[in-house]
Amino acid sequence: MFKFKLFFFLLSLSFISFSQNQVIDKVIAVVGKYPILLSDLQNTMLDQDKEGGYFDRCKSFEMLVYQKLLMVQAEKDSLIVSEAELDHELSRRMSYFISQFGSEEKLEEFYGKRTNVIKDELRFSVQEQLLAEKMKSKITGNDKLTPAEIRLFFNSSIQDSLPFVESEVELQQLVKKPICSPQEKQEAKELIESYRERVINGKSSMTTLARLYSEDPGSAAKGGLYNNVARGLMDPAFEAVAFRLKKGEISNVFETSYGFHFIELVQRKGDLLDLRHILIMPKMTNEDFFKCKGDLDSIYKEINLGLISFENAVKKYSDDLETKQNSGLMINPQTANTKFDNNALSQIDENSIVVLNNMKVADISKPMQFKLPDGKPGFRILKLKTRIEPHKMNLIEDYQKLAQFANVEKNKKLVKEWIKKRSKVSYIKLDPEFACKFENNWTISN
Repeated sequence: MFKFKLFFFLLSLSFISFSQNQVIDKVIAVVGKYPILLSDLQNTMLDQDKEGGYFDRCKSFEMLVYQKLLMVQAEKDSLIVSEAELDHELSRRMSYFISQFGSEEKLEEFYGKRTNVIKDELRFSVQEQLLAEKMKSKITGNDKLTPAEIRLFFNSSIQDSLPFVESEVELQQLVKKPICSPQEKQEAKELIESYRERVINGKSSMTTLARLYSEDPGSAAKGGLYNNVARGLMDPAFEAVAFRLKKGEISNVFETSYGFHFIELVQRKGDLLDLRHILIMPKMTNEDFFKCKGDLDSIYKEINLGLISFENAVKKYSDDLETKQNSGLMINPQTANTKFDNNALSQIDENSIVVLNNMKVADISKPMQFKLPDGKPGFRILKLKTRIEPHKMNLIEDYQKLAQFANVEKNKKLVKEWIKKRSKVSYIKLDPEFACKFENNWTISN
């Protein structure tokens, strides 16, 4: 799928609103029957800047010409984007942007438009993006290079052309999570059960109770309402309940990592849900918090005294189920492997970078506080398993990265060959004012 950045979404809507009142645009290129506007180029350049690039007019212009050429060929090859595919993608994107603004009301207030109007304004551009992606996939195919082809690519590459790999580390962790007392959990459960009974018996509305008592900051002010909930956006335990409900049905009270909930399904729209819920979180006391820290301090002393190995301590004491059975070895969620560079570490826990800089391989850190995936505080000990110094990409240490790089280079070559061939038989006219030295070998119509 095309990566649809929030910045580009905002910029596109801003231009749509502005261009309705003032004519400031012009056609700067035509590919087949598809025009490219000056505003398209400006938006693409600004989007590049937002993604950390720079204002490269030629690169942006060439990307737009390429996308239009994909559209021309997609039409010749009778590729289509079905209404179901388009509606699903629009709903998915709108759901994401609503979550970024915090609510549907805030999105509508910012633009002074209803959500369905914004969605309609984006419809054509999203359809074009999806169709271009289908055509691109047809050009490059889905086949990955074999191990033999990857080795051949490495051996035939000029070493200076291979990417530089930053320093990476492999980490193990022993995690302890503060646990609310059974009494606090029982009190929270009984409280939310009483709210559910009031809704079931018609004594109070879900909306009123959510506004008064729900402890979910993302929905309480809206009466517990979440619109356009897609699978994969919520806690798995929450989704397991929500997607089984029928319209108007109210769930039983259930527990997630956040606390206790119950849900009312407002409506189902294909793969998306509108729902209301109430959350009550068991209260964490200072005693619970410091007991957790004290427990980890004791484990740390056991390890340092040689009474237990770090790996056995993980199996015996760690509260993190994902790493407990693998000696605490952490998985990088961005790459699904065990190696972390500084960028990946900073997104997980910035404090860990400072700690790890002063550690040698096999060292363990002192107990340190960090934020768990659910946003709650936790404590952990880190062990530095390996450290890989900065180096040129190679087969031994970077096979997965090399495979990705080789496949990207293969696809680039296929695209270059396709552009060279298709541009010769397609109408391409560019405004001389925007003439560029392109990366690809284009044939421009006279």
